[in-house]
Amino acid sequence: MNWEIVIGLEIHAQLSTQSKLFSGAPVSFGAEANTQTTLVDLGMPGALPVFNKEALRMAVMFGHAVNADIGMTSVFARKNYFYPDLPKGYQTSQMDDPIVGIGHLDVTLEDGTTKRVGITRAHLEEDAGKSLHEDFHGMSGIDLNRSSTPLLEIVSEPDIRSAKEAVAYVKMIHSIVTYLGICDGNMAEGSMRCDVNISLRPKGQEEFGTRTEIKNVNSFRFIEKAIHTEVERQADILEDGGKITQETRLYDPDKDETRSMRSKEDANDYRYFPCPDLLPVVLTQEYVDEIKASLPELPTQKAARFISEYKLSEYDAGVLSSSRPMADYFEKVNKSAGDTKLSANWVMGELSKLLNQNQLDINDSPVDANNLGLLLARIKDNTINGKTAKDILADMWNGEGSADEIIEKKGLKQVTDTGAIEAMIQEIIVANPAQVEQFRAAEADKQKKMMGFFMGQIMKASQGKANPGIVTPILMKLLKG
Repeated sequence: MNWEIVIGLEIHAQLSTQSKLFSGAPVSFGAEANTQTTLVDLGMPGALPVFNKEALRMAVMFGHAVNADIGMTSVFARKNYFYPDLPKGYQTSQMDDPIVGIGHLDVTLEDGTTKRVGITRAHLEEDAGKSLHEDFHGMSGIDLNRSSTPLLEIVSEPDIRSAKEAVAYVKMIHSIVTYLGICDGNMAEGSMRCDVNISLRPKGQEEFGTRTEIKNVNSFRFIEKAIHTEVERQADILEDGGKITQETRLYDPDKDETRSMRSKEDANDYRYFPCPDLLPVVLTQEYVDEIKASLPELPTQKAARFISEYKLSEYDAGVLSSSRPMADYFEKVNKSAGDTKLSANWVMGELSKLLNQNQLDINDSPVDANNLGLLLARIKDNTINGKTAKDILADMWNGEGSADEIIEKKGLKQVTDTGAIEAMIQEIIVANPAQVEQFRAAEADKQKKMMGFFMGQIMKASQGKANPGIVTPILMKLLKG
């Protein structure tokens, strides 16, 4: 490929405040249309905005988390444009003096390398309403419940060079805002969405090409697919001698294509000017320092602690710390199980598999962390083996009780009595003389492979209850005669 991909991202994170950015209306998702509005949200003449201080605190938290400069004086501006779901005729946003200035984020990629992505700014702004096109018989309806919902728009530098890097960066931002508790990160509900700016330039050229912006992409998978699709479209145009038009486009995941929405506006097209209804926001150093001191442990810090405290691999620590709920769940499991590696393997393995199969988040797991930890404790103390534990986890998932209750009710406790195990092995040996002779005639490396047959017979005879750790040395001793 003769082209270098240049990507910059604008992420809109809906802040988890109880009320809107400039009014006291609630911000809960899914309410009946136009029931969560005030005169301010409706753009009624004379209705004045009142700034939500909690949104300010959340923005400053994010600024600290991405190593950014905090705007000690920030100013709200009016971004003027006409659209049916914007009743005021302008959006209250920030232009020249945002609350969060230049910062950066170090993103870990799939191959383990680290990519530094610069952050240009993060500013507060209000969301617009929503146009509804279904069930209106050729017309559109307007729902203003979302109007004035607080957003933090996070703008990256054009430092990203592939779809994989873009997804890794968005996932890192998602992890940070959810760790901080400032956004629930629910992309399906629009709590976090992404505008993707893409351009191509010949390899080795410093000057950027003409960019297009893909609006409101709302899943990690769609971000990756939209980038691949748009890159292919632009490359085809350029290689045919054409020129890219600066415009805003929409990604259609059903057709896997991007479509033109409108020509791309520049900042001066919006006629920004300071909002006369809102005073500049002036912070004190004490306020900024106080927020910094209150920050929770962030994903990279938690991963580092998992490596040093629990001796986990970088990969395991990265997976388990990728989301705050998963990290908290793992630590609770480990506390009950008393075995870090076993806990990590089961949270990332069997539990995650069940969650994925049932399309559930870890917060909605039918098996809580303490009960999973107690199940693993029964593996560790040899009450059950790993295979039996998987069956018990499935029963726990279906609400059949705790691990101990299921073990007792179904008689699943491992046989650990060496005398009983030896008697069982003797019966297997007597019943399979040909296999025993083949074993004894084989070389040592082949004998190890042939052990599987005898182990299978023993597990069948014991209904899976024989402890493999006790069976193996006794079986080897008796087979060798």
